[in-house]
Amino acid sequence: MMLPLAVLRGVAGGTVDRAFRRWERPRVKAGGSQRTALGVIGFTSVTTVERDALTDEDARRAGLPSLERLLVALDRRPERPIYRIGLNLVGPDPRVALRESEPSMDEMEDIARRLERLDRASRHGPWTRAVLEAIRDRPSSPAADLAVSFGRERLPFKLDVRKLKELGLTESLRPGYRLSPRGRAVLARLSADP
Repeated sequence: MMLPLAVLRGVAGGTVDRAFRRWERPRVKAGGSQRTALGVIGFTSVTTVERDALTDEDARRAGLPSLERLLVALDRRPERPIYRIGLNLVGPDPRVALRESEPSMDEMEDIARRLERLDRASRHGPWTRAVLEAIRDRPSSPAADLAVSFGRERLPFKLDVRKLKELGLTESLRPGYRLSPRGRAVLARLSADP
């Protein structure tokens, strides 16, 4: 679920605790969570609500200045039901702490195995080490430029980099990426291995 930065800041600051969406069916579930630019957001509830039951208080608690603004946003898809989604800040994105940590020997072996699996599963051949090296050598390069240098399309390339990010090896920048401290340590180890 996409949440604007202003809403994320409101959730983090405690002034926003709900969002409203018109969906054919719920796209999130109560008890679930989502990583965002400002941390992990939790979904405390997902319930339908009638348009006529919405209030100025609902709009304010969704980070909007008025009920009118909330209704304008919701009325773009009047045929779908309205869902009220309860929001809270669960905590920081665990990948932030992960990417700052130096991997232990056991973690290093696990990461190496995971990278090997990613390489074996790839339709375009081994890619993990080469992409880590490219990000190291060209930090802040736009994803499109890096993708072209590998003869790949931008979106599939970005999906691969996201897999490295999940392991705590890269950080997203605007534009491009850089290796995290963990990523630099892993790449140094991979480069030292014969």
